[in-house]
Amino acid sequence: MSVTIDIAGLPPERIVFAPSPLAELGAALHALSEPAHHPGLHNWTTATACSLKPDLADRLQEADFLWRTTRSDILLPGTPGSTLAEDLDRLDQMPQEQFVIAALEISCSADYGRMANPLRDAYERDRARERAAARGPCQAAFVERMLADPATVRAWLRRLFEDCEQAFFADTWQRVRVQLAADARHKADVLRHKGLAEALAAVSPALSLDADRGRIVVDKLATSQTTALLPNDRAGVTFVPTAFGWPHLMVLYTPGWRPVVHYPVASPELPRPQALELVQRRLEAVAHPVRMNLCRSLARGTHTTGELAAAHRITSPEVSRHLAVLKKAGLLATRRRGRYVLHQLDLTAVARLGSDFLESVLR
Repeated sequence: MSVTIDIAGLPPERIVFAPSPLAELGAALHALSEPAHHPGLHNWTTATACSLKPDLADRLQEADFLWRTTRSDILLPGTPGSTLAEDLDRLDQMPQEQFVIAALEISCSADYGRMANPLRDAYERDRARERAAARGPCQAAFVERMLADPATVRAWLRRLFEDCEQAFFADTWQRVRVQLAADARHKADVLRHKGLAEALAAVSPALSLDADRGRIVVDKLATSQTTALLPNDRAGVTFVPTAFGWPHLMVLYTPGWRPVVHYPVASPELPRPQALELVQRRLEAVAHPVRMNLCRSLARGTHTTGELAAAHRITSPEVSRHLAVLKKAGLLATRRRGRYVLHQLDLTAVARLGSDFLESVLR
């Protein structure tokens, strides 16, 4: 499954790398609401959650469906500002109907990007209420307020984000913005000097270029398509780096919106995520009972094929076949000593399996 972005004929200068304070605030709020998704941010989420004033914590809970399960499109600006105030000013310019649809479709619609206007469509309005009610009284109340008086709710949300900035995000943004700007400049340099395919590979293994069809392909738990070939200044694709996003790779692909890819910047304590195919290959490699037993031996030290065959009472050719699978999956280290080939389990790669799997399923 994948999301494709049509870029055939798009000028290279319309492919932009830029950090966004609003997108980073959205990622930070998601980490606060789903700390289990972000074990590397445990210290930050714990300290920040404990420091929140009760009133702000309650208001965040009212609107957390905008960022808990996934990120609402209103939090992923196609033209990022340099400050949160700039991002919020541009969000204020969004037409009312577009804002309401974008705010509600994340959890109040079955079809992302295809929700009819609930302010005018009675059937869509009833469906939004029904889905909100199924997710609890807080979301149901918020949706009722949005449908009854969207202008007031929009102003309420802006104040909420501004209060977050005052409470914790200003310091957080000051700490990460230099890293994000540096990453955006680096990716832009890769694009300029090495081309789009190399730039996409630098962003994430989940991104690739289908040059023959003129499109960007994003590995996601969805099958959809959109285009970057929009009228006027909306044409293009925006890549927004995030220090709080791992393991998520977010894509805004609503028809008529400028596509946005919100990608995690690799942090020093986390190696780059692996491609989904490699994670699957590794899981399949260790799932076989014979290979699992071989791994138990190889984890304790180096062994030759003959030693493994004798220890596990199977033939050397059978051991070789299983070792070939493990080696193809990148789980085996080998070295030659004279006429012997010694095999050992790559413990670093095995230790990464859990976080690689987490990154793949939460991408």
